[in-house]
Amino acid sequence: MSFEPASNIVLSILLSLLLSNTCEAIKCFHCNSHNNSACLEMHIPKMQAIIPIVDCREGLSNTIDKREFFCRKITQTILHPDQTPEVRITRGCGWVRSKRECYKADNMDHLETVCQCFGDLCNAATTLEYVKVTALAAVATLLTAFRTWRGEIV
Repeated sequence: MSFEPASNIVLSILLSLLLSNTCEAIKCFHCNSHNNSACLEMHIPKMQAIIPIVDCREGLSNTIDKREFFCRKITQTILHPDQTPEVRITRGCGWVRSKRECYKADNMDHLETVCQCFGDLCNAATTLEYVKVTALAAVATLLTAFRTWRGEIV
């Protein structure tokens, strides 16, 4: 009995789920480190538990007509008049997509990096696409191990 077609179907489904980048209704973390210091430390799981989550479609659909929402993380370095820098992070929903996953802007009083992502709660990550790459690598490793194991037993 051969499992080759079944493993190909599973791989196809997993790849399509991992690589899809559109979502009609999406939930994102919503915070600003200016008034919520937990917004800076999202890599710590207990911090994620205290950050509000918003459904972008419900929160913004009255003001923005039928857009594809996504999550966004903005990291700003604000340069105060006395030249002391302050890092501020804002997480929330976006609706006007950039051609690039992340882009930088350099203004007179602040520098910013804006990153967008397209999965529920993806704007917690430090680098947003690492989650997909890690999951894809894990699936590939499991399939390779399964094929090697199956070849040794047969």
